[in-house]
Amino acid sequence: MVQEFYSGKILYPVMVALLVLSLLFGFAILPRLFAGAEGELVGKPAPAFALPVVLNGASEGSTLSLGQLRGSAVILDFWATWCGPCRLEAPVVNKVAQRFKDRGLVVVGVDTNEPAGNARPWAVEHGLSYPIVYDANNETAEHYGVMNMPTLVVISRGGKVTAVREGLTNDSELESLVHGVL
Repeated sequence: MVQEFYSGKILYPVMVALLVLSLLFGFAILPRLFAGAEGELVGKPAPAFALPVVLNGASEGSTLSLGQLRGSAVILDFWATWCGPCRLEAPVVNKVAQRFKDRGLVVVGVDTNEPAGNARPWAVEHGLSYPIVYDANNETAEHYGVMNMPTLVVISRGGKVTAVREGLTNDSELESLVHGVL
């Protein structure tokens, strides 16, 4: 048994399992252990913003503001192309955006904390269907208390923050958050 352990027959699968569990903990659970903006924003009016649109068909080059979305339930997805967990979460957010757009949900991707020009090609390549705006100076991220990415901010039709989620969010959790504002 000891010889099998050190030969790798047992050690290798154990190491792989520990690595997978560590990654899961690091990406999904660890960010939620730190309060960040989650407790601070919930129940308060969402901070106003006006950011340039980098992906949204005819609206590209224009500005999108939170005021334009008044009356809609909104999810702000703070992300960056260099962020591995953001890349994993983007397809989940895209599916939820498509599933609930006819019920009044607007999803806006907020590309932040990276050079201009990165978001559009990446979003097009990965088939994202929701508008993407660019937070050039990270001011909007700061107003929303974004400390980790990805961060999802859910805003009610009345303009109040109902939830903030840092780290990876799965489809069922995101859908549950959406049902809370529709």
